Amino acid sequence: MDGWRAAAACQEVDPDLFFPVGTGSPALAQEEEAKRVCRRCSVREPCLRSALAQPHPPSGVWGGLTEAERRSPERRARRRADDRR
Repeated sequence: MDGWRAAAACQEVDPDLFFPVGTGSPALAQEEEAKRVCRRCSVREPCLRSALAQPHPPSGVWGGLTEAERRSPERRARRRADDRR
């Protein structure tokens, strides 16, 4: 297990929060609540890097972003630029 996981704010909440089902209002509210947990997390960046490094993007909210947000063209371009540094 990655060392950063032990310090993750999500360790304090139900893991199901980070995996909303559906696209309606309840799922969107759940997604926003998961993102609130991520915003207060001290290891948000390592979490996001871990999700982005997976050969098959994991579902759910990781590092404060949904799977769709992590797949966005803008996000991929920024990631490539960061990798070149």
